[in-house]
Amino acid sequence: MEVEIDLTKSIQENADSYYGLAKKSKKKLGGLAKGMEEIEKKIASSSVEVKTKTLVQKRAKEWYEKFHWFFTSENFLVISGRDAKTNEIVVKKHMAKSDVYFHADVHGAPHTVLVTAGKKPSQISLNEAAIFAAVFSKAWSEQLSAVDVYSAAPEQVTKTAPSGESLGTGAFMVYGKRTWYKKTPLTHYIGLKKNGDSLSICSGSESAVRKNSDFMLKLSFGSDSKGLAAKKIRVKFSEKLKEKADLNLDDIMALLPSGGLAVNG
Repeated sequence: MEVEIDLTKSIQENADSYYGLAKKSKKKLGGLAKGMEEIEKKIASSSVEVKTKTLVQKRAKEWYEKFHWFFTSENFLVISGRDAKTNEIVVKKHMAKSDVYFHADVHGAPHTVLVTAGKKPSQISLNEAAIFAAVFSKAWSEQLSAVDVYSAAPEQVTKTAPSGESLGTGAFMVYGKRTWYKKTPLTHYIGLKKNGDSLSICSGSESAVRKNSDFMLKLSFGSDSKGLAAKKIRVKFSEKLKEKADLNLDDIMALLPSGGLAVNG
């Protein structure tokens, strides 16, 4: 250890100077130690408030999420098949006698069922279901602004084919009188609901999403893929929340129709 001596001072003056420096250093170290001790106490007692700006999407998957789905503004569940297999399941397994069957009058449209659970839906829910059936048909990828949709009673939907014909997986015949929804518009929205510190998302017609969410975005025909549209939706919802929305991109994409997309709002 080297010690510098000021030759202009006496031995006693040099000693007093070093004593003063040592005293100041000890005081600073003591204050630092005390401050560290206070911080450790606060952490131990959980009195330090930690704020997070990330809201997480937390929920268990529901059985109907294997299909296209939404809830009407009157809280009726509507499901549509995603492919031939799920189209078959929608009709055979989940369509009850009191439900209402929907189908867009275009090639490549899913079987759509409004699940009534024995209750009578109003024209509002019927219209919303018709829009949903149109949106998830091939009409979206063909960028048709409107298509005709019809509804029928479940007993009118059958696997009985005309003589000499057979119906493959997901194919059904509809016989009898139909109720028509002419020029049904292809309008689709996606919504975000904040539940405390967690988030949930939904999609459907404007009226349904407005009823079931806190924030909503309109989707229209565009050139974005589902993946890119989902990323834009997540960013836009974060902006609306003013917090980071940690939404699962696959869950967002599952709510989007097939074909080019544009995210508005």
